[in-house]
Amino acid sequence: MNKPQKGCNLEKCFLCSNTVPEWRETINLHKQNLKFKKGEVIFSEGQQVTGIYFVYSGTAKVHKKWGDDKELIIRFAADGTILGHRGLGSKMVYGVSATAIEPLVVCFVDIKFFEASLKTNSDLSYKLMVLFAEELDVSERKMRDLAHMPVKGRVAQALLSLEEQFGEDAAGYINLTLSRHDLAAFAASTYETVFRVIMDLIKENIVIVTGKQIRINDRQKLAGLTTGV
Repeated sequence: MNKPQKGCNLEKCFLCSNTVPEWRETINLHKQNLKFKKGEVIFSEGQQVTGIYFVYSGTAKVHKKWGDDKELIIRFAADGTILGHRGLGSKMVYGVSATAIEPLVVCFVDIKFFEASLKTNSDLSYKLMVLFAEELDVSERKMRDLAHMPVKGRVAQALLSLEEQFGEDAAGYINLTLSRHDLAAFAASTYETVFRVIMDLIKENIVIVTGKQIRINDRQKLAGLTTGV
């Protein structure tokens, strides 16, 4: 990890875009820009909260321990996204981990300054409350899917979610290169099971795979797997 000099993206950054213009100069005085390599841990589940992170460029996975040796990827954080906010509360420990899945640059502010920002900027407090509500809804749906949706449906849902969040590249592939292990963790399954499901989807001409890149070839059929249609 090192400290590059980067300016804020006022349109995308969760912190800057939800604070009054006068507060942004104060942000510049308190922020640190940190750079992480692919695979480098930003913070770990159970660590004491030291501050909040905002993604400037690159992508991170937000994940949680699942059993003794497994992980469950809760979401992916891209440009402008906030990281570490789930550690807010009476215990002040990070409830999840965050790891860079590609070269990543983040803006970091210490927890005292972030709390001061919340008290000073009502829009920031409101948007954070909405974000917590949205994340709770996603978590509840993920738990429901884990209990009731077969693995093939969960893999299909994972691919559709990734395409919705990251879009497609010029060749039509999902614009995020993801390992099969990470795809399995996002679908709450195992590597071996996801590998078999992907092979089935290829045979059914629902997806096209080139290396680690995946292109959705038949969106209607893929979506049907998430509903049992």
